[in-house]
Amino acid sequence: MKVKEVITRFAPSPTGLLHVGNIRTALASWLFARKYNGKFILRIDDTDVTRSKKEFEDAIKEDLLWLGLKWDKSLNQKSRLDRYEQVKQQLIQSGKLYPCYETPEELEIKRKIQLSQNKPPIYDRYSLSLTREQKEKLESEDRVPHFRFKLEDKIVCWHDLVREEIKIDARTASDPILIRADGTWTYMLCSVIDDIDFNISHIIRGDDHVNNTAIHIQLLETLNAPVPVFAHLPRVTSKDAELSKRTGGFDIKTLREEKEIEPMTLNNLLATIGTASEPTEYLDIKDLINYFDIKKFHKSPTTYNEKDLIRINHKIISQYNFAEIKQRLEKIGIFIDEKFWFIVRNNIQKISEIKIWYNVCFKKIAPQINVKDQEFLSEACSLLPTEEQWDESTWQKWISLIKKSTSRKGSEIFLPIRFALTGLNYGPELKCLLPIIGADKAKQRLKGITA
Repeated sequence: MKVKEVITRFAPSPTGLLHVGNIRTALASWLFARKYNGKFILRIDDTDVTRSKKEFEDAIKEDLLWLGLKWDKSLNQKSRLDRYEQVKQQLIQSGKLYPCYETPEELEIKRKIQLSQNKPPIYDRYSLSLTREQKEKLESEDRVPHFRFKLEDKIVCWHDLVREEIKIDARTASDPILIRADGTWTYMLCSVIDDIDFNISHIIRGDDHVNNTAIHIQLLETLNAPVPVFAHLPRVTSKDAELSKRTGGFDIKTLREEKEIEPMTLNNLLATIGTASEPTEYLDIKDLINYFDIKKFHKSPTTYNEKDLIRINHKIISQYNFAEIKQRLEKIGIFIDEKFWFIVRNNIQKISEIKIWYNVCFKKIAPQINVKDQEFLSEACSLLPTEEQWDESTWQKWISLIKKSTSRKGSEIFLPIRFALTGLNYGPELKCLLPIIGADKAKQRLKGITA
């Protein structure tokens, strides 16, 4: 296919929250379009009137904008029903869309018989043999038909940007149902019509759609439309649970609001998961556009691990300049200067954790003192420098005095002091924290007093 302009689309159904699996598809489609100066279309697949909810549509848009994935055009399928009806009638007239009268129970019986005979459970096209009189009789008995698309009995081939050459034998598939008995649409026909009308050049989606793509291509050919370029990404799985709208913990809203993941953390991980490359740590999505390459994705399923997300989140936060973060900190009641931010940013995995170090330095905390260290800490307290102006050199002067006065070395000195001054066994360098904590608080905490 010769492409005049790259146009991709992301087509979520507003029946639940976006999760890391389908947002990866959105990200890949967006990055691909931007890499080639193309367009990215957001299509809301809301023909399922019962399950589609406005609240989910709003949540989808909020998630995309939070990640920086702005669309060039958006549309709702429910506004295009007249267009779908037009094409439906065209396909019925051509004989490619035909009515079927079996009930779900009858189809299930057929399926079981085929399986018992070691045959593939493929629809037998019985309804194609019905005469007009037989159809009228069934309809007089209140049988409402569903409509199937008649597949060509051939092998469908295409070159996939991820999976390379793909061949699907349509003879191994049932003619797909495009219109249900209640008159509602399955996603396939509406999707194909939209792809035609909006000149979609590249369709990027999960590899669970590979078999659907063979049907997609036959529909396009029937409608004399150009076939887009396809790219089927490897599925994203988890050790703990299936990734889906119905599984908690993987949705973008939870990652943003409860787990406090930064948007570029998610973008960096999902742009590389399923490739041989290590996740990047870009702060600007423009850098990710330049890095992204659809051909880097491999064919095997890939595992999503939240630990990777937390690790990248830490690295992203540790790159933030004070100007980038100041207003966000003030919104959560943290008023600090640039120096304090640079001292603590390497010791937090999410922004709210800065409260730990804010409290250590500016609020009262209970020191943690082991009984066996009480005498040592009492002596260390007596050795604290008395100069009026404490700075980063104060720590070294103090430690030198402690080493001369006691027999302790290394962690025997540092850990008890850290526990006493901060209540924790990790954190920023004490030479940086000590001047902020100040002499009075330091003395009290070394004595085991909450200060």
